[in-house]
Amino acid sequence: MPFGMNGIQLAKHSDSIPEGSSAPYTICPTYSADVTTICWNGPDDPQDPFNWPLWKKWWATGLGLLASFVCSMNGTILSVAHQDISEEFHISDTTFPHPYWLTTSWGLGAALCPLILFPIMEDFGVRPVLLGTYFVFACLLVPVGFAHNYATLIVVRFFSGGCVPLMSDAVASIASNVFHGDRARSIPISLYVTIYLSSTSIGPVVGASILQFLPWRWIGHMETIWTAAVLPIFALGLSESRGSAILQAKARSLRSDGKNAYTAAELQLDRMPVYQLVIKSMKRPLYMLLTEWVVFVAALWAAFSLGTIYLFTQSVEQVYAELYGWDAVKAGYVQSAIVIGEILGCVLCISTNRWYHDSAARNVEIPGVPIPEARLYPSIIGGFFGVTGGMFIYGWTSYPSIHWMAPTVGLAMVGFGTTAVIIGNANYLIDAYSKYAASALGAVGLVENVAIAFLPLATPAMYTDLGFQWASSVLAFVSLALAATPLVMLRWGTVIRSRSPFMREAIIDRRRGSVERASR
Repeated sequence: MPFGMNGIQLAKHSDSIPEGSSAPYTICPTYSADVTTICWNGPDDPQDPFNWPLWKKWWATGLGLLASFVCSMNGTILSVAHQDISEEFHISDTTFPHPYWLTTSWGLGAALCPLILFPIMEDFGVRPVLLGTYFVFACLLVPVGFAHNYATLIVVRFFSGGCVPLMSDAVASIASNVFHGDRARSIPISLYVTIYLSSTSIGPVVGASILQFLPWRWIGHMETIWTAAVLPIFALGLSESRGSAILQAKARSLRSDGKNAYTAAELQLDRMPVYQLVIKSMKRPLYMLLTEWVVFVAALWAAFSLGTIYLFTQSVEQVYAELYGWDAVKAGYVQSAIVIGEILGCVLCISTNRWYHDSAARNVEIPGVPIPEARLYPSIIGGFFGVTGGMFIYGWTSYPSIHWMAPTVGLAMVGFGTTAVIIGNANYLIDAYSKYAASALGAVGLVENVAIAFLPLATPAMYTDLGFQWASSVLAFVSLALAATPLVMLRWGTVIRSRSPFMREAIIDRRRGSVERASR
């Protein structure tokens, strides 16, 4: 889910601001003499989020990351309690892993809700979207601790899963609203993805900590408590960071004083109806998924990598229980190794960002502009040595005679690779597709959420029928094939991009931007 659903604002701003330029500024258009058009008061307007002091930018970003961390662990936190929940509600997993429906319903909510709600919420500011969705999310946590049947848990989990990408989109948009230029955004983007993945992986660890001392319902109670506890921090400390929302608020204030004031967006007469926005938001991502080879492969790779994180919520308990006699609680703690790997993956992406910028010196297509394929270097490292290598180690060290730390190292390597793959792929799509990147990322996000909903359903049967070694090896071979795709892009990326109607427009945009920068 990290970028596909949540990186839309990052994509929309990816090429709007040339590298090294000042904050974006558009001269106000004049519609009529009796209408005041509200715009920024020059390029240095202090109300413009791009002109905020650095501490304020990082404060807003930090609050967004905190919201993402608090909410993203909801997807996996109940996974360690599946045995207790199954016993209480008489759910059997003899023929099918029915206890995993709690996570499947969460993933389906995350996949379906954004398709409908994203375009509707596009005109709202970051602050009302984040606070409103966060409040609804907190309310949906209450029934978890008081549910009288399994169906209640499934329904509540569906809608809470739908809330998380809506909040995460608001969080991602903060980075694009306050930081401009690839260099300025690289660290916030990497932190954003890492926080989401780390929170997802740490969910079983937190759930195990609670379940060790309290009944499973207290997982819901405790999550409600800490989610509600930080809500006042967001309500009091989060400033609006979407420029259009700030200008609209200013226009409304002037209209309340009797002035005929509107923003340029409010004066547009050709605004699309809501139902058309919803249809458009679904149509282009699906079209690109089915017609753009790059989007299709990127979606498969990101979905597989993210799906393995959710797959571990099932396989880790099964592997460590049979090999070392551990219960679900103790096995839950092991997944903290994945978090360590994800943090290291973030370090890789940040430290190799200079490779991307250095590629501008050897770009013959558009001299002086970084090569989009240079975004894929971290994902190549993460794909081969992280996900693929980690899966092989996790599989072939799964013997009772081998210390439990050995497969745990494999888990950490997969976490490392997943972070590098997702960040590298998303950054490449943003660069390669330019103004169509939002649709490309939307397609990736849809496939990601379908994967996290259904891929782990096959885990118990696969690890039972194939054995621990070959089950992980099958996943490693799939990862190996997907990890080779960036090598194709590095070799023939220029040719592939020239044949795509969407990426051809991005090439034209980058050339135009290069000419404009050279003429300054």
